[in-house]
Amino acid sequence: MIPLRDLSPTHRTPVVTWALIGVNVLVWLFQWAHGAEGLQALVMRYGLVPNVITSAGIWIPRSEGGALGALITPITSMFMHGGWLHLIGNMWFLYIFGDNVEDALGRGRFLAFYLLGGLAAAAMQVAIGPNSAIPMVGASGAISAVMAGYVMLFPRARVVTLVPIFFFIQIVELPAFVFIFVWFGFQLLAALGTLGSAGGGVAFFAHVGGFIAGLLLVRALRPAQPKPRPFPVYTKPHFDGRRWR
Repeated sequence: MIPLRDLSPTHRTPVVTWALIGVNVLVWLFQWAHGAEGLQALVMRYGLVPNVITSAGIWIPRSEGGALGALITPITSMFMHGGWLHLIGNMWFLYIFGDNVEDALGRGRFLAFYLLGGLAAAAMQVAIGPNSAIPMVGASGAISAVMAGYVMLFPRARVVTLVPIFFFIQIVELPAFVFIFVWFGFQLLAALGTLGSAGGGVAFFAHVGGFIAGLLLVRALRPAQPKPRPFPVYTKPHFDGRRWR
């Protein structure tokens, strides 16, 4: 299923969402400009490598043979991508769902939500495969958190969706809770299918971790709703023998 657009309006310009998309695109262009070998070197240096994060030398400076510089990779990895399709797919989902979540949380809270979701996604992937030497890059963990936030905030919003059925393509409107939980179901099944595998590919457990974090974070970061003012109670005037009250 591919989301084409959602039908939930926003009330403010999604500055942070557009800025995140812009940063991801610029970082990818920087990677791409380095050619195949340079791109691989950048991924190995700034991508998240689980067995580096979990190694005993994580607190030793790189100049002394340690991996202290790897502590920035949970952040840097979420702004890097492995190819054009990887980038376009992630940015499209962020474009569809990010503006509404930003509108509901506010710009500062949304940025914190996005980054914390990405960090939680990275933590889940490291926890599942702590000995993996395969670098992980991509914004999909943070975007999974955004999708979780969207379904919590706008469960009945309509999502115009392209659905391929064998050789036919249908365009239908689905409630957000249907689209997103079907999407999450596929991610969870794919993640369980990778257990015990040492190969590379999509970091599905990062998607799962980001989604779970998003479900929890959106409640913590959503601004408090103002309490409704009590409706004034009208009482009929009456005469108490001396004056009207």
